[in-house]
Amino acid sequence: MPIQGLKVEVKMEIRVKSLKFDATQKLLDYVDKKVSRLSKFDDTLKEIEVTLSLLTEPENKNVKLQTRLYGQDLLIERKAASFEDAVSAAVDAMKEKIVRTKEKKFEA
Repeated sequence: MPIQGLKVEVKMEIRVKSLKFDATQKLLDYVDKKVSRLSKFDDTLKEIEVTLSLLTEPENKNVKLQTRLYGQDLLIERKAASFEDAVSAAVDAMKEKIVRTKEKKFEA
């Protein structure tokens, strides 16, 4: 029998891949902290994939965030001089995309 008023919080799964390098625990913790905030913008967001990679350009840190929401694939990619800057920029852009996708879903 379900308990009234009890809210069960399901933690969003964050999968991190690092290409061409080994990510430090400090970087992985930073990614987890920043990306986990996205679950506040939509409670149906269950998982997100983060890909960290090195490029040959001067702004050589690349971060890609991928998830699926309301039947749509959402993809954001950002480059910066540091992974932290790229992660922050990608999370901000993904937040906007999640909010827009959610608004479109409930307008229809």
